[in-house]
Amino acid sequence: MSQHVLLNSIDHKDLKVKTSRSAALGDNVWFSVTFPQEFRSIQAHYPIFFHKDSATGQFYSMALFGFQQDENLFLSDAGWSASYVPLSVRRQPFLIGQQTVREDGVERQQRVIHIDIDHPRVSQTEGEALFLPYGGNTPLLDEVGEMLEVIHHGLIDSQRFIDALIEHELLESFTLDIELDNGKKHQMIGFYTINENTLATLSADTLATLHQQGYLQAIYMALASQSKVRDLLNLKNAQG
Repeated sequence: MSQHVLLNSIDHKDLKVKTSRSAALGDNVWFSVTFPQEFRSIQAHYPIFFHKDSATGQFYSMALFGFQQDENLFLSDAGWSASYVPLSVRRQPFLIGQQTVREDGVERQQRVIHIDIDHPRVSQTEGEALFLPYGGNTPLLDEVGEMLEVIHHGLIDSQRFIDALIEHELLESFTLDIELDNGKKHQMIGFYTINENTLATLSADTLATLHQQGYLQAIYMALASQSKVRDLLNLKNAQG
């Protein structure tokens, strides 16, 4: 169970966070949410696809780490093998929250850091400190704050990106059939990718608009990243 609370230097002055990578610390996930500003780093290591939330109908982009639930092929006893770990994974056990503050008689919403104190990364004895002995943030917590801001704005922009893909009918569903060297088969359904045929028919004006928004580059990075499926398959075969 998760228990999200507002992080503060009084109640949580002794809290530490384990920063290593392992299944025991919650890294055995087979995909994570990503967003266009992160695509350049993501596509160097992971395939980028799109997924539809069955509850909300909302699409989001995702980085793929494995072919089935709880399978992260980049994870081993030595840690996470890829040099870039996606921000939505790195942010754990922190998340962004909203707090109402009053300034000069005017109420406004302010973003604040929450922490899941029941997360396996959180400890009183192991890991890196969040607060300095006499108050103030450690460099780790400052980094977390910056990371959460990037994610916050990235997800807002990602929604605009998804809306543009839907508007121009650029998302198409697909099924990924995987056959391993040992003969075992995996079928991945419920994922979406960019429809290259539709992309090729877009007008010059539409392409120019997507380019100005920074979304044309994101589209091509998502397409290019699909070559990483082969790398995933090689990792899967190597692990048996």
